[in-house]
Amino acid sequence: MKLSYQGIQDKQAFAAANITLPAFDWKAMAAKTEEKPVWVHFGAGNIFRGFIAALQQKLLNEGLCESGIVAAETFDYDIITKIYEPHDSMTLVVALKPDGSTDKEVVASIAKGVRACSAETEQWNQLKAIFENASLQFASFTITEKGYALRDIKGDLMGVVTADMAEGPEKARHAMSVVAAMLYYRFNAGAAPIAMVSMDNCSHNGEKLRASVVEIVNAWHKNGFVPAEFVAYVEDETRVSFPWSMIDKITPRPAEIIEKQLNDLGVEDMAPVITSRNTYIAPFVNAEVPQYLVVEDRFPNGRPALEKAGVYLTTREVVNMTERMKVTTCLNPLHTALAVYGCVLGYESIAAEMKDEELVKLVNRIGYVEGLPVVTDPGIISPKGFIDEVVSQRLPNPFIPDTPQRIATDTSQKVAIRFGETIKSYVAHDELNVNDLVAIPLALAGWLRYLLAVDDNGEAMQLSSDPMLAQMQEALKCVKFGAPEPAKGALGSVLCNKAVFGVDLVEVGLAEKVEGYFAEMIAGPGAVRATLKKYL
Repeated sequence: MKLSYQGIQDKQAFAAANITLPAFDWKAMAAKTEEKPVWVHFGAGNIFRGFIAALQQKLLNEGLCESGIVAAETFDYDIITKIYEPHDSMTLVVALKPDGSTDKEVVASIAKGVRACSAETEQWNQLKAIFENASLQFASFTITEKGYALRDIKGDLMGVVTADMAEGPEKARHAMSVVAAMLYYRFNAGAAPIAMVSMDNCSHNGEKLRASVVEIVNAWHKNGFVPAEFVAYVEDETRVSFPWSMIDKITPRPAEIIEKQLNDLGVEDMAPVITSRNTYIAPFVNAEVPQYLVVEDRFPNGRPALEKAGVYLTTREVVNMTERMKVTTCLNPLHTALAVYGCVLGYESIAAEMKDEELVKLVNRIGYVEGLPVVTDPGIISPKGFIDEVVSQRLPNPFIPDTPQRIATDTSQKVAIRFGETIKSYVAHDELNVNDLVAIPLALAGWLRYLLAVDDNGEAMQLSSDPMLAQMQEALKCVKFGAPEPAKGALGSVLCNKAVFGVDLVEVGLAEKVEGYFAEMIAGPGAVRATLKKYL
């Protein structure tokens, strides 16, 4: 069996392998999309193929729409060349259940993939024609939070952005410049309205997208490339809206065991590839079953019936509340705590950590005991029910090949939101005492302990990438493994950093506790485990 339009004509073979096929004709859908495009998606990776494209597949299967999605890739063009084109833009999505069973479906809702590269005239013109078509209702994005950044860590404009601003729409290279160029073509073709919907897993994602696009557009106006009327078009959210969203679904890197299962079923050419940009991607996507997408319902040119595919369409306030619930209380703090302790304790999978008595106590206390009293309840999803699903189904799922090392990446960028917000809520609360917190200070101390790059056996440990790694390690250079006493009172300059922790831990009265836990954890081999047992 082959994953392609021709291949899926062998319906009997796919049925025998328990692989669900689309209930529509891909070629007819692709032709309709060419004629009247409705949806473009920027970012052709796993979360798009394994979750977002499957939403449109459901609508197509049920006859609720005729047009599919055009996938535009602005960063790693090999994804289009090596994954999309050989398989007619189809994906084999494998849902990984906690009992080890799987559901398999060919998702064929993507009409085509396009390399959004201004240097490739034919590809560029394809995307341009789509944006010039008034039928296009929205563009969505999963390009990671870094994809929106115009500046480096020092706050300076990146070189590619400076060049884009100086050279105009026709030579756009950065993702935000490409998007701005496409909006300019749309403006020149009649200025039809459109929604630009970030679906990336970051706070206030629509705001980030809008700010970057508007900055590019204003620079082009200043440099004489675009008229003031175009600036007004992009800045008018009744014509170009930038809705906020909250997304949640784990789509880890392709698992070797899934590749083998598909090969054993007779599905050919499932081997992953490593692109020139070091993306590890396969014709299949393995993913957990639970998924959430909450979107602010502001689509000035209309939209598909996404609510019938399971999307929550709501207000910006509710999106923000849902995102805050997940990121500051119900999922992300638990994930980060497991990540840093998992690395120090020698774990290589999140699921294995959920068999560890102390780590289970840690995440349960972070979520249920310390988080729920100050949780933001969005009304559409139960916070307690969300945590229940996270700790009983999602994190313990042994068939989700996710690692603490991956999740520990960029922790310095996460701590302020994932823990700092709850600390702020305790400080502001009339009936809660910040000094009653135990698990959150343990999580912070655990991260500082992780930064020493020494595991709980006293052996050297590889750390995940982090933009503040060198800076944090420099701040901790006075601390030595096996020498707890000098650590007491030595971390004040670190713990008062609001940019890192979201609050001044000295000021709110938590520094001494964090410092104390940390000192106990560096006493020698086994000290991390002993500290967790002592306080949990």
